[in-house]
Amino acid sequence: MDDPLPPPLTPAPVAPALKHSWLGFCSFVISLGGGFAMLLLFGVAGYLQMSTPGGMDEKSMPAIVVGLMLFALMGAHLVGAGLAIGGLTQKDRKKVFAVLGLVFNVLVILCTLALMIVGNSA
Repeated sequence: MDDPLPPPLTPAPVAPALKHSWLGFCSFVISLGGGFAMLLLFGVAGYLQMSTPGGMDEKSMPAIVVGLMLFALMGAHLVGAGLAIGGLTQKDRKKVFAVLGLVFNVLVILCTLALMIVGNSA
């Protein structure tokens, strides 16, 4: 009597690898780019304040441009935080970039608000 051959081995089904969330990745990029731009903007504002005798006039064109850029970057960070929240709600996606984007965007927003409060009280 011949030994029956064992049944062929079938590989176990493998779950597909999760992909990164594009919303989270975009949020992360906005947080890094916007944070660098915000840092640069504060440097420009500080330079304008220090280089102008008596301080920068609040109604001058450079002051208005700096203020508008500040609000535009704050809006970009709010959009980045919204994208991060959207990335966190996606199913079957990695959440690493969404979490990093949310943390960095909120951190930049809070630091900017703190600097505005400190600058206004001085």
